[in-house]
Amino acid sequence: MTASAPRKTAPRTNASREHGVIRVVGSREHNLKNISIEIPKKLITVFTGVSGSGKSSLVFDTIAAESQRQLNETFSSFVRHRLPHYGQPDVDSIENLAVAIVVDQKRLGGNARSTVGTATDIQALLRLLFSRVGKPFVGESSVFSFNHPEGMCTRCEGIGATNTVEIDALLDKSKSLNEGAIRFPPLAVGSARWKRYVLSGYFDNDKKLDAYSHEEWDLLLNAEPRKPPHPRKGWWASSMYEGLIPRFHRSFLGKSGERSTYAEALDRVVTSGPCPACHGARLKPDVLRSKINGNNIADLAAMPTIDLVSVVSAISGSVAAPIVAAIAGRLEHLIGIGLGYLSMDRQTSTLSGGESQRVKMLRHLGSSLTDLTYIFDEPSVGLHPRDVNQLIALLRELRDKGNTVLVVEHDPQVIAVADHVIDMGPGAGDKGGRVVFQGKVDDLERSDTLTGRFMKARPRPKVLVREPTGVMPLRDVTLHNLRNLSVDIPQGVLTAIVGVAGSGKSSLINGAFARRYPDAICIDQAALGGSSRSNTATYTEVLDPIRRLFAQANAVSASLFSANSIGACPGCKGLGITQIDMAFMDTIVSTCEVCHGRRFTDEVLAYELRGKNIDDVLRMSVADASQFFDSPDISPALDRVAEVGLDYMTLGQPLSSLSGGERQRIKLATELQNAGRIFILDEPTAGLHMSDVARLIGLLNRLVDNGATLLVVEHNLDVISQADWIVEMGPGAGRDGGRVIFEGRPEGMIVSRTSLTGQYLI
Repeated sequence: MTASAPRKTAPRTNASREHGVIRVVGSREHNLKNISIEIPKKLITVFTGVSGSGKSSLVFDTIAAESQRQLNETFSSFVRHRLPHYGQPDVDSIENLAVAIVVDQKRLGGNARSTVGTATDIQALLRLLFSRVGKPFVGESSVFSFNHPEGMCTRCEGIGATNTVEIDALLDKSKSLNEGAIRFPPLAVGSARWKRYVLSGYFDNDKKLDAYSHEEWDLLLNAEPRKPPHPRKGWWASSMYEGLIPRFHRSFLGKSGERSTYAEALDRVVTSGPCPACHGARLKPDVLRSKINGNNIADLAAMPTIDLVSVVSAISGSVAAPIVAAIAGRLEHLIGIGLGYLSMDRQTSTLSGGESQRVKMLRHLGSSLTDLTYIFDEPSVGLHPRDVNQLIALLRELRDKGNTVLVVEHDPQVIAVADHVIDMGPGAGDKGGRVVFQGKVDDLERSDTLTGRFMKARPRPKVLVREPTGVMPLRDVTLHNLRNLSVDIPQGVLTAIVGVAGSGKSSLINGAFARRYPDAICIDQAALGGSSRSNTATYTEVLDPIRRLFAQANAVSASLFSANSIGACPGCKGLGITQIDMAFMDTIVSTCEVCHGRRFTDEVLAYELRGKNIDDVLRMSVADASQFFDSPDISPALDRVAEVGLDYMTLGQPLSSLSGGERQRIKLATELQNAGRIFILDEPTAGLHMSDVARLIGLLNRLVDNGATLLVVEHNLDVISQADWIVEMGPGAGRDGGRVIFEGRPEGMIVSRTSLTGQYLI
C-alpha cells in the first residue's frame, strides 16, 4: 500500500461502535478520489451507484484484493506459487480486515469434463455412495469417475459425446480434388494438407468424386496410415498417407488438435451427438451395472436436482446414511438458490454468469465458519423477481452466522434489505470515485442522489403500445425443455421474453428463434473479439481515422500512431506496462520505464493534434473525445457509445477490462445505425444502474421507432413494463417450464391468473 497521500481518518458511523468496522483510509485505486470510509462488520452492506462510479474499485480491487493478498502471504512459498496473485491496492491502510471470500459472476467455464456435479463435489459424493452400497460391487470410488481411465467409456473417453464428420458438408462430390472438392480451409487447393492427397498417387485428381469406385471412396475417407507405393513428384519421402476421416479426428478433433484455430469452419462440417457406446452416460458398461434402488450413477446425474433430492433421500442403510445426508444437504441448497432445474451432468460451460455465481455460493452455505467477509458481485443478475427473495434469504443467513456481507448491486429489491448502504458517484469515471451517501435505506430514499431518486420510482405498465407490422411464427419447437411449442413473435415492436431462470427463455429465443431467423443480430455478454491490445477505439473503428488526422496534421505516416507498429515504445512493445514473473511472489506489473506508460516513442509523442498527442487522446473519455473531434468518421461512432451509457470509458480502455454488461452495450452501440433489423438482447440491463436503465429504455424505443424489431430476454421490471408485447415462459424451471404461460400487453399481465411476473408490476 502506498503512502503518497497524507493519512486520513475515516468518518466514524453509529454502526462502527456496535459491530466494529472495516476502516479504509486513503483509497486511490482506479478512479477513487483518496476516499476514507468505515464499513460496518457483521451486517449486509450494499454498494450502489452508476456503472463506473467506483463500487468495484472499492469493494473488489481494494478490500477483496488486499484481504486475499495478505491471506496468501501466510502460506509457504511453494503454496503461494500455485495461488492466484494479487497486487497491492493503492490505499494508505485498511484496518480490521477479515478473510474475504469473493463470489463473482465469472463463468465457471471448464471443459466438457467439468459439470455441475464436479463443481459442487456432489458427483464425488455420489461416487462414494455407489462404491459403498451399489450392487453389484464393481470397485472403489474412482471407478465411478468418467475422468478416470478405470471408469470412463473407452469410445468417448468419458465425454459422453462423439464428433461425427458430415461427409456431404465436407466434400463437394460434383468436383474433383483439383477443383476443390474438399470444402475445409486447411485442405484448400494448394495447401500442404491438400497435397497429401493429390500427390499420394492413389487418385486421378481431375476425376469427379461422384465417379469414384467403392475402393477409391474408402481409400479417400477411411484408409489407415500407410506408405504410398507410387507417389507423385513432390511427395515427402518420410510421409504417410491417411484417409480424410482419421486425419480429421487426429489433426482437428483430438486432444492436441487445432479445434480452437478452425472452430468456425469445424462447426460447418462436424456434428456432435451422444456416444453410441455409452449413450451419453460417459462410463463403461460394467460400471453402469452397479445400481441403487434401480438407478445407476448416470441415471442420478441426469435427474433435475429437485427430483434427485427425493431419490437420494430414499436410500437407506447405516453405511449410506452419512453420505446421503451430505448429498441431500447440498441438493437442498441448490434448490434454495433457485437451481433446482439443473442436473449434475450439466456442463459448467453452459451456465450463465448468474447461474455460475449461485453454484459458487453452494460451497459456503453449509459452512460453520464465522467472522468472514463475503463479497458478491450483483448476485441478482439472471434472477426473476420471485427468486430474488430466495437470494435475500441466503444473504441474511450468511450475515446471521456472524459474517460481514458486502454486495455490489443495482436491484432495488436487494438494496431495500440492506442494513447499510454506501452510494458511490456522483457520476462515472473521472466524475465518480466519491462516497455520495452512507446510511440506512430509508435515508437513501430521502436523499437527492441518483440512486435515492430512482429507489422511490415504481415501474408503470405501458398503456400506449405499438401495433405489430407482422408476425414471425415458430412452430412445433422441441429444444431442451421446450416440447412442440408454437408461438408468434410480433414484428416492428419491443417484445420482452420473461420467466423464471430455467423456464426456457433462452432456448426459445437464442436457440429456436435465432436458428429459424438467422438474420437476427444477437447482442449478448460474451467476450469481445480481438487481442490483448484491443480497446474501445479499435472496437468502434475510430482509431484509424484518428491516426489519419494525426498523420495529416503532422505530414507523417499514419502507422507511426499505432502501438502495434513502428511508433510503439521498444521497451514495452506498445503495451505501456512491463510484467516480471516473480515465481511464487506476485507478478510485478509496472509502468514502462521507457515511455512511462504512454506506449509510444518520444518521437511520436512529439506530434500533436490541436495541442494533444496520441497518448492524450487515448486517455480521453468518450464524452471528452466527442467534444474534441468533429469528424464524420469519428463523431457518430462516439455518439453511439455515449447513447448506450458508456461515455465514461476511455478510448484506450482494454476490452478485456469490460464487464459483461459493458461488452453487451458496446456491441449494441456498433449496431445502432442498422435500422430495420431484428435484434435479440439477452438481459441488457445487467450491470446497469436504475438511471441507466431509463436511458436504455429510451434507446430501445428509438430503435423500434426507426423500424427495428427487438426481442429482449429480461427480468428487469422497468424494461418489462415498457414492452409492447410480452411472452412469459414457465411456469417453473427445467421440466416444469418450457411452456408459454402468458402472451399479451403489460396491462394484461397484471390481471393474468397464469402470469408469475404480473404481480411484481403492481
